[in-house]
Amino acid sequence: MRIQLSDSFTYKKLLRFTLPSIAMMVFTSIYGVVDGYFVSNWVGKTPFAAVNFIMPVLMILGAAGFMFGTGGSALVAKTLGEGNKEKANSNFSLFVYTSFITGVVIGAVGIIFLPDVAALMGAEGELLSDCVTYGRIILLALPAYMLQLEFQSFFITAEKPQLGLAVTVASGVTNMVLDALLVAVFDFGLIGAASATAVSQAVGGIIPLIYFFRPNTSLLRLSKTVFDGRALLKACTNGSSELMSNISMSIVGMLYNIQLMAYAGENGVAAYGVLMYVGFVFNSMFIGYSIGTAPVIGFHYGARHEDELKGLLRKSIRIILVCSVSMVIIAELLAVPFQEFLWDMTKLCFRLHAADF
Repeated sequence: MRIQLSDSFTYKKLLRFTLPSIAMMVFTSIYGVVDGYFVSNWVGKTPFAAVNFIMPVLMILGAAGFMFGTGGSALVAKTLGEGNKEKANSNFSLFVYTSFITGVVIGAVGIIFLPDVAALMGAEGELLSDCVTYGRIILLALPAYMLQLEFQSFFITAEKPQLGLAVTVASGVTNMVLDALLVAVFDFGLIGAASATAVSQAVGGIIPLIYFFRPNTSLLRLSKTVFDGRALLKACTNGSSELMSNISMSIVGMLYNIQLMAYAGENGVAAYGVLMYVGFVFNSMFIGYSIGTAPVIGFHYGARHEDELKGLLRKSIRIILVCSVSMVIIAELLAVPFQEFLWDMTKLCFRLHAADF
């Protein structure tokens, strides 16, 4: 049975509606994990450390996609709740076009200054070279990656969460298959791993673009638009919390890497990389839930359904509390298996970081 934004949500219906967005974010977080796996096993420890070292910088540059997606989808859903579908589609188109242009600009600037940023963080020699090689290839696909992050939210607003999940799975599978081919089979090394991720991000951004440009059965379609500075400001304001959350997590990762390079070298960066991968997956579940509920809240806010909004708040707080406690327990239990699989240092990292979840 199709779940609509206008529905009254029970716990079961809320979890069913947000599950695709949670799964989307988990698959998105796996990009770095897959690259890390193939690089560490087929290329070497220094390239693996380089992937982990430069990844927080790349995440900061792509975080604007979350801002336009979460903030924009909430505003579009609110407009739909008010019954103004034409304006909703105009704003939707404006946010998509603006984020693509922003991605092109940020990607170009990032490619130019990436060596300076990596060197400022403490990378040098082979590590610096690998950071620049991997990062510049990823930045070529930044506009598509930002669109992918944005469409993950708008698929929910369009009442097509399953389609959004299918696109994300296709993107993730593309990354895995190309990593296996380019790194393990054809031995293209770090360039192969970066290319696999860039292509998969292009898949995740371009397929939704084609879907929404064509006539479709969803609530949204890309069309002509007019510049609306007020709507853009509202979208950016609404999405600023997600933007700052991603930036803050990435900055913490950068600071960790700087200190680890000073005190533990590449081994420390590699060990923290394992923790970072698991942290990405765990955090992505909360981000996915937020993405899934934002359009629902926006729609009911626009329709002035106050009782439904209060119910959504109560249910969400309880769900998040249960998941948080469960993740702490899982993280503690995973510490020992990861110690046996990788390094003793990883066990200590897990134990110290588990409470953050």
